[in-house]
Amino acid sequence: MAAAQEVLLLVGRLNYVWTNTESLLIYIIAHLLKVDKESAIIVFLTLNTTRARIDLTERLAKLPATPPETRDQVLSITERLKQQSKMRNKYNHCIYSFDEQGEISSTQLMRLVEGEKEIRYGKVEQLDAREMTRLENAIREITDISKALWSFIRSRPNFDERLI
Repeated sequence: MAAAQEVLLLVGRLNYVWTNTESLLIYIIAHLLKVDKESAIIVFLTLNTTRARIDLTERLAKLPATPPETRDQVLSITERLKQQSKMRNKYNHCIYSFDEQGEISSTQLMRLVEGEKEIRYGKVEQLDAREMTRLENAIREITDISKALWSFIRSRPNFDERLI
């Protein structure tokens, strides 16, 4: 069982690093589409899900006109981002269960899983020390992804720091 304040602090940090990292896709989209930042922001905000933004970025990277090195770098980064989106989605779309002391004991996912003859929902997972470590590791990995995105962005020949 985890202290509610500690969990909420980590979930807040997870959301903070995620939002900042996902917004860097604006620069990748601008680069791949060869448009200005404002146009890329409109494209980014028009796509209202993380999945759609990542899909667009990957599809643009796979175009024949994209240099292989750029394609490989972008796809590597987006793959890492997709892996971490699972943790972000889990903690943004769950219900927390509390024990008698008011500590968070588990999460229950608010997602349907449909089989051939049954439907399940609400997978329950314990929020123990191991899970807290996974959450901290996800925050570190998303921070590293952000650094990789910045490195890629700054390495572009026409990148202008004043546009940030």
